[in-house]
Amino acid sequence: MPKVLCIGDVMLDVVVKLQGAINYGEDSASKITTHGGGAAGNVASWIAHTGTQATIVARVGNDSAGAALISEFDDLNVDHTSLIKTSDPTGVVVILVDQKGERTMFPETGANSGLTLSDMPALTGFDGAYVSGYALLNPRSRTGVLEMIAKIKSVGIPVFYDTVTVGAMKEVERALILSWLPLMDYVLPNEEEALYVAGAEDVDSALKKLLELCPAVIIKRGADGAIAQERGGNRIEIDAIESAVADTTGAGDSFAAGFIATKISGGDLHASAMAGVTLSATCVANIGARPHVGHAL
Repeated sequence: MPKVLCIGDVMLDVVVKLQGAINYGEDSASKITTHGGGAAGNVASWIAHTGTQATIVARVGNDSAGAALISEFDDLNVDHTSLIKTSDPTGVVVILVDQKGERTMFPETGANSGLTLSDMPALTGFDGAYVSGYALLNPRSRTGVLEMIAKIKSVGIPVFYDTVTVGAMKEVERALILSWLPLMDYVLPNEEEALYVAGAEDVDSALKKLLELCPAVIIKRGADGAIAQERGGNRIEIDAIESAVADTTGAGDSFAAGFIATKISGGDLHASAMAGVTLSATCVANIGARPHVGHAL
């Protein structure tokens, strides 16, 4: 069975689904649930959901939130033997979801900082590696994650990289982000992220620029589907699958999971992108960023 290493962040998501307008300074009606989160944790969970093996490399706190996240990984069949407990508190993100399903995130990194090469397991048996952009944006994890990428590349395992949100990327120089792209085999930004990283005003220009730096680019476009192209190959456009959107949290992570699981199993670029939009449609129909396991945390 194919196997993917997922490197990055694990968080506790506190999802606040607004039931109406925010009454600033007063009570506002909402529905609040807690779920496992963090880009790497989400991708690992959705990869396991496809029947592909997934191993998470991340850190949580030695606290009740960390214990709940580990329990959820058990339920989701995600290998967490490389998930390290630290004295720092488990990372938490508060997610406001409006009535259209759009989300705004307020993250506290917590234990996710400080990844090192020694956190990574032996690479025997892995067919692909996912790297969350949050891990490289974090200055305390950057050196360790770059060392992991170098080790992964040295044994010929393809690296799939998600750039993550523009708000997070603005914390570092854009030139630094551009310097990481040639290390990757596949980069999977959403449209806003692609435009920002490429310094482009339209998706066509962004795709062209990113292909100069990375051999394969997949741009996630939400309700407009996805665009994918390998350097020297034809551009592929995939329509989105209609879904009743409840919460867009994790949409990009589930897309990445579907794409990676199909690609490492021998799928071509079209089939892999199609698997991405299919899994993403499942994700956005539910509250939370991961497959449901029958209960919230």
